[in-house]
Amino acid sequence: MLTSLKPDLLPFEDLARSFAAKELAKKVEEHDRYPFGEFFTSVLDKAYEVGFLGVLLPEELGGIGGGIGTLCVILQNICQTDASLGGIIFTNALAQEIMLCAGAEKLPGTIFHKAASAGEFLVAFPVFVNPAQVSTLPRAAKSGKEYVLTGTIEFLVLGGLASRAIIPARIHAGSAYSLFLVDLADKGIVKSNPIFSLGLHACPGVDISLKGVKAKLIGEEGKGRAYFEKASRLMHAAAGAMNAGIMRGSFNEAMAYAKERFQGGCEIINWSEVSMLLAGMAIKVNVAEMCVAQSCQAIDLGGEDWGPSVTAAAIHIHELACEAVTDGIQVLGGNGYMKDYGQEKRYRDARQVQALLGIAPLKKIGIIRQIAGLEDTCAATF
Repeated sequence: MLTSLKPDLLPFEDLARSFAAKELAKKVEEHDRYPFGEFFTSVLDKAYEVGFLGVLLPEELGGIGGGIGTLCVILQNICQTDASLGGIIFTNALAQEIMLCAGAEKLPGTIFHKAASAGEFLVAFPVFVNPAQVSTLPRAAKSGKEYVLTGTIEFLVLGGLASRAIIPARIHAGSAYSLFLVDLADKGIVKSNPIFSLGLHACPGVDISLKGVKAKLIGEEGKGRAYFEKASRLMHAAAGAMNAGIMRGSFNEAMAYAKERFQGGCEIINWSEVSMLLAGMAIKVNVAEMCVAQSCQAIDLGGEDWGPSVTAAAIHIHELACEAVTDGIQVLGGNGYMKDYGQEKRYRDARQVQALLGIAPLKKIGIIRQIAGLEDTCAATF
């Protein structure tokens, strides 16, 4: 759908599809065993080499200078096969976009031009929360020209893989927070083992504790919420693209299975119940892909009112995805719950992706309060 509106994105679609077929398709179940099995380091290095880890980053800062449409096309086609790599691409893109939104162009230039591997290019961030809704952020204190951080961050995505992280922390009492860049090799950082999550197993997170960790302020003090919200407006389209891809993968597998599975004297696609499930999935997939395409188009056209619409579209896509992957399991019957097939993984991944950029119910409340012209009171709720 997106490439029909923007044919210049076709090369990126072809690249992502060929990459997924060659590097991911035959080893999805193996990659999903992490953290109890090997991490797909070689796949991540190849993703770095083809530019997937710097899609939104301008060329002069070490990226490929693509727009949100480029990122969404790549994520949709990668996530059809394995959303874990999509989660890594998403997290790194969000971290990079936060720095750009803060006007901190010197930091990306310093970091990414010197990177010689995927690990050095990655920047960790707690992508499954909105920092404004967390009451227990680390504390930051001024130390000369730098700052030092003390406290804890739960489920820092890519924290066990990346060289650096963007950490939200409060300098003063109150709800306002700032964003800081830290070196994850700092001796004051203690990391947990990789956390076994619901989905996206090969997009791992760790809990970290910080004690007197040196940090560089990103942008201005107390402006962390503004930078995060500006970046997340854009990245909601990318999160929607991830679940649109998961849906498409689930539908494709369900359709192929229904054509091959012979039972009761015919292929099960001829059963009315199965046909209705597949028809419902097809409708949801097409609606989701249309939402992604129109979100990217709205962003490209600019204006002041696209943010809430893109967020609403992403929330709708996530809900459609959770319904569609459930139907995908049902089409396969008992096989749908087995790891030999991809449907149960897509079920877990879709629900994990739904939580990107904050808890879904609070995102909904934020939208209605914005429509009503009310002050956002969802900050620091847990």
